[in-house]
Amino acid sequence: MIESLSWHLRSFMGFDMATFQGTSTYIASAELSEIVNVAVDLQKPLLIRGEPGTGKTVLARAVAEAMSLPLLTWHVKSSSKAQEGLYVYDAVQRLNDSRFGTGNVHDIKQYIKLGPLGQAFSAPHRSIVLIDEIDKADIEFPNDLLHELDAMSFAIHETGETVAAKQRPIILITSNAEKELPDAFLRRCIFHYISFPQPEEMKSILRVHHPHVEEKLVEQCLLRFYWLREQNEIRKKPSTSELVDWIGALVRAGVSIKCLEKELPFLGVLLKKESDIQALKSGAKRPTRY
Repeated sequence: MIESLSWHLRSFMGFDMATFQGTSTYIASAELSEIVNVAVDLQKPLLIRGEPGTGKTVLARAVAEAMSLPLLTWHVKSSSKAQEGLYVYDAVQRLNDSRFGTGNVHDIKQYIKLGPLGQAFSAPHRSIVLIDEIDKADIEFPNDLLHELDAMSFAIHETGETVAAKQRPIILITSNAEKELPDAFLRRCIFHYISFPQPEEMKSILRVHHPHVEEKLVEQCLLRFYWLREQNEIRKKPSTSELVDWIGALVRAGVSIKCLEKELPFLGVLLKKESDIQALKSGAKRPTRY
């Protein structure tokens, strides 16, 4: 149903019928692929949530690769301000140049440095902008971006110049749900929650990273991995990236399937909290299926 709606939307709006379907190194579900295509077609930011390790951040790289577009990344920090994504005026450098007689201090433009959004707006070609972990910043951060995201333009106050997007960039935003985002901001986004992969989907992901690992070993690893995630005592559940690393460690050490049936080698690759390791060692029953 979603595929049909997306196809008709592209046809009606006159978009290129090429679609995102994942890449050779990024396994995207049909639902995720379609929501990416819908966001691109509607020219709205795509807000992605999901627990750590579900591929939120690397999705932007996969979309950029699939669409052969440049990727500009903005890693948001707790101290980040919305202005930084547009441009930064380096007043300190201008002051130093003025004091030491270096540089043309009358040319303010040379002290203006465009941020990821600013670069995307000013570029002659379409690009992809990843705003990564937007919920790390202050609660006002998303609201401060609303006008620019709607208008696709911004003013550089120091020069009186206006930068307007020549091509509307594709904007992907990730959130770990550390803070609630403002309703006004959410209304302007397409939203998708990436569910944790089920065993069959996880097998496909593992084949990308470990194409030559024996099938029975992969199945035993999945059995132990999903059992581990079900243990209520464990607060930080292992993610896909931990599973990929764990299988790599097992293969490198030559750990057998029989060994995996009895114990969990390299537990520190899967669990990153001492309290979780101690809780597991306290004794949970061995898994029989996933």
